Amino acid sequence: MDNSRTEILIGEENLKKIMSKHMTIVGTGGVGGYVAVMLARAGIENFTLIDFDDVSSSNINRQIVAYKGTIGQKKVDVLKRMIEEINEKATVRIFAERLTKENISRLIGQTDIVVDAIDSVKDKIDLIAYCKENNINIISAMGAGNRYDIPQFKLTDIYSTCDDGLAKAVRKGLRERGVKSLEVVTSSSKAKKIDGVIGSISFYPAMSGCFIASVVINKIIEDKI
Repeated sequence: MDNSRTEILIGEENLKKIMSKHMTIVGTGGVGGYVAVMLARAGIENFTLIDFDDVSSSNINRQIVAYKGTIGQKKVDVLKRMIEEINEKATVRIFAERLTKENISRLIGQTDIVVDAIDSVKDKIDLIAYCKENNINIISAMGAGNRYDIPQFKLTDIYSTCDDGLAKAVRKGLRERGVKSLEVVTSSSKAKKIDGVIGSISFYPAMSGCFIASVVINKIIEDKI
């Protein structure tokens, strides 16, 4: 991979730090897929990707792995190929499994940071609690659905979030598990009230994923990971 433009911006030492880190991304759909691709383009070479789901036609409007030709394929398989096309030196470990309380330790393994892009509240809480209990760096994505305004995201503690239904549900579960703090990326806008299936648009999950990737890269440069 040609990292020359990145090196011009951040310097050789910082680029080497980025290249040395191992990233685990749980959930490789709308948000997680963009996190992975942005991190790969920024120079990350070691990934673990965890997601049980297949690409469906309804994913095409917002997921980087979703095209007519990838429908029916495992999202982790598609994303692994994409990362390897970006960087031929990348090492990508994949698990086409649903993360649960029972298999977390096996799936996560040794890593520098976990990006939580899971939709399921229960699985999200189990992952966060595991990382906190084992002193593993984690950043969690909160809600990006039912919005179509110009996106504005922020990094904050989950206990400071507002107008985020997913964060509210996760917050309740974390209190019950004794988790007192968690860095999350949340939208500052209020979701539209829509009954039934959550609506989505192309740019919102992508912007969330790009924001998370920027947080990860800056933390590495600042030696916080």
